[in-house]
Amino acid sequence: MPMAVGVIETLGFPAVLAAADAMVKAGRVTLVYFGQAESARLLVAIRGNVSEVQVAVEAGIAAGESAYGGEVITHYIVPNPPENVVAILPIDYTEASAPFR
Repeated sequence: MPMAVGVIETLGFPAVLAAADAMVKAGRVTLVYFGQAESARLLVAIRGNVSEVQVAVEAGIAAGESAYGGEVITHYIVPNPPENVVAILPIDYTEASAPFR
């Protein structure tokens, strides 16, 4: 089963909250990272099957854009990330996220 990573970067907290909520509800994905990119830019990363991540990211973009004052700055999907990328970047499953897989 090919895995993927999906990332959405938004301007403001309401947009990233709406995007994260929509993503985990739209597909069988696990939220693996949330953080501040810079200033008011926030990002959220999910992992799961390639097809599930694609659906979830589309739902997250729509929800982030529809949040009051929300703006999705960028998004990206990485299908089948190599092990060295997963080990270095904060996108691996952790003890905290593992129960939600």
